[in-house]
Amino acid sequence: MRIFYILFIACMAMQMSYAQQLEGRIADARTREALPGVSINLIEAGKGCTSNAQGRYVLSVPAGNDSLKISYVGYITLKIPASAAAQTPVIYLEASSTNLNEIIVSSSREKQYRTEAPVAISTISPQTLQETKATTLDKVLNKVSGVYMVDLGNEQHTMAIRQPIGYKSLFLYLEDGIPIRTVGDFNHNALIEINMAALRNIEVIRGPASSMYGSEAVGGAVNFITAVPTLVPTAKVQLEASNWGYKRTDFSVSDTKGKAGFFVGGYYADQHNGYMDHSDFHKLALTARTDIQLNEKNKWTTAATLVNYKTDQTGGLDSAHFFAKDYRNFQTFSYREVKALRIRSTLDHEWDSRNHTSVTAFFRHTTIGQNPFYAIKDVRNTLKARGEINSDAFYSYGIIAQHKKDFDWKSASLIAGVSADYSPATYNANYIDIDKDAAGYYVGYRLTDSVLTNYRVGLLNTAAYTQFAFMPLANMRIVAALRYDRMDYDFNNHLPPSAFTGAPSERNNFNALTPKLGLTYNLQHNRGLYANYSKGFAPPNISELYRGVKVPVLKSANYNNYEAGGWFGFAQNKGYVDVSVYLMKGSNEIVSVRTADGSYENQNAGATTHRGIEWNARYTPLRSVFIRTSGTYASHIFDAYTESGKTYDHNAMNGAPKWITNTELTWKPSLLRGFRIGGEWQHISGYYMDAANTAWYNGYDLFNIRAGYQWKGFDCWLNCMNAGDRLYATTAEKSAYGKSYRVGPRQTFNFGVAYTFTGKR
Repeated sequence: MRIFYILFIACMAMQMSYAQQLEGRIADARTREALPGVSINLIEAGKGCTSNAQGRYVLSVPAGNDSLKISYVGYITLKIPASAAAQTPVIYLEASSTNLNEIIVSSSREKQYRTEAPVAISTISPQTLQETKATTLDKVLNKVSGVYMVDLGNEQHTMAIRQPIGYKSLFLYLEDGIPIRTVGDFNHNALIEINMAALRNIEVIRGPASSMYGSEAVGGAVNFITAVPTLVPTAKVQLEASNWGYKRTDFSVSDTKGKAGFFVGGYYADQHNGYMDHSDFHKLALTARTDIQLNEKNKWTTAATLVNYKTDQTGGLDSAHFFAKDYRNFQTFSYREVKALRIRSTLDHEWDSRNHTSVTAFFRHTTIGQNPFYAIKDVRNTLKARGEINSDAFYSYGIIAQHKKDFDWKSASLIAGVSADYSPATYNANYIDIDKDAAGYYVGYRLTDSVLTNYRVGLLNTAAYTQFAFMPLANMRIVAALRYDRMDYDFNNHLPPSAFTGAPSERNNFNALTPKLGLTYNLQHNRGLYANYSKGFAPPNISELYRGVKVPVLKSANYNNYEAGGWFGFAQNKGYVDVSVYLMKGSNEIVSVRTADGSYENQNAGATTHRGIEWNARYTPLRSVFIRTSGTYASHIFDAYTESGKTYDHNAMNGAPKWITNTELTWKPSLLRGFRIGGEWQHISGYYMDAANTAWYNGYDLFNIRAGYQWKGFDCWLNCMNAGDRLYATTAEKSAYGKSYRVGPRQTFNFGVAYTFTGKR
């Protein structure tokens, strides 16, 4: 009996010593999403746990006044008394503004630390997206070093990443790792189809990413990652307007109950009576997503995005109109209309701690109808011109399967995947007869029965890829990747082949083997180096290859890229710098050439050299002050290039500014919590307007000012873009047709208010 009594007392003492069991969840303070893998440790007891896939943690706490230390990569470490944690079902972590080692997914299609990826990659955080209040994506993407996204009006754009400003399919635009448009169809304006109201963050890979994503990922890959369901009920509504007739309404609703969560969000934007005439547009974008944690090993994610967009098209101005600030549009009837639907469904399965498989099925349907200004061709010595109304459409049915396996040996891991995408596409173009007045304005057109183009292409993209990584030394990690792509075109021309109707019906294919080899070396103390060799390729897309030619003549463009860089924390981790240098050699590069009648055609450039240095630095000298600067210094040269019988070897490529920089200073005074004000300076240096290097554009400097105030769930802001009302051109070109300047937006004030409801559970 005495022994039983002693054992009973001992058990009671043990139970009292661990009398409290903490149970709660960890979430992001800004996005309200669950954070898995967060470390929760008892400071005095020296024990802890990690949060699961739903952000949940369970921890036995001994009696006493112990405290929790909650830490997660990329977030500010939080210390909280255990007694307070017991009364807080959801603990929110704040993301660090000078993140030294953020988690990324784009480099290997799997979650990994930035320091493990031997690539030049940057992340646009949820905080940047929410505080910038961008009405177009260029306002956030231009904050990334080495990136210059050109605003062509009403969310239309062109891109320059390790390339001159142009209209080539050298950048792969992804949504959750899946190309927004099918590879091989024209993707230049694919970002029209992005739902900005449903973005969580953006990751930008600079340089070829073909070893993981295939063709067109040459200059870089931009991965738009959609918002995930919130851990607690949230609802948001946002209204904004500008002094140039721009109006926009955003909304979102999200929640998680048990194992299932959902997000629905979108926006409607409308533009009337802008600074240029004939520049109206409207856009409706909606996204719905569900995340279901079926069990501890299986997660099922489904997302769908719908976009309905139509805009007037504004072309360039000649020198006289541009410098006279005459903003009348030469085109009075041109337009672009886009309707897009994307659906993807992903099943993630954790076999065990070392094996993970994901399978994604996706469907896409896009139609692009337009009366394009760039297809207008003057009939010399008359007040007539030729043009067209065309429609490009495709369906896509695809699947991506990937498996990752971790090994004990040298911390090695192997990723292997396959993908297939069948995309039947159609293209139709009808001739229109255009009238022109004596001042040079295109004032109207007449439909005709003349069909210029009518074809169908069965496009099949298949690929297999693998990546192996290991650590031969304690601080060194080596990554080797290889991908094989094959693109099959089954072209059926429904018209007799000619220089107008297109090439004869045929089957064609392009294939490429793209390797990558890289390494990272950890110098400790939040410092490291990386180097890599990668190869990229870009086959001609459907319209480049078959439209308006008698015989297909374009070849795949190929690029060999060599780069090195590093990241460095300083000032006790208050500052962060990453730097990269690169050399990229291109062959058969496809460039867009403006012909004597004003139209554009694509040609293989022969050989080109691209070299440069990119940098990004962030520093918080005071808790209330944030400084960021990013930019690139680059040189883009024609090694061998002939245009219209003239040779331009060793000339600078046109549309290639040497300096592109973006600098920002933000102040968040501690005495007025929730207030923010910042200034931004965008610098674009001068560049040649033509391949002959006979015309020069001086570039420009823009200054933007942003101010906002958050109080509880309310948010209001006032942004002044182009604060000095500077006259500038987003693109400047010279051809036999003359000089053309695309006018950049004038001084614009955007005012908005928003309210976010956050529930408790």
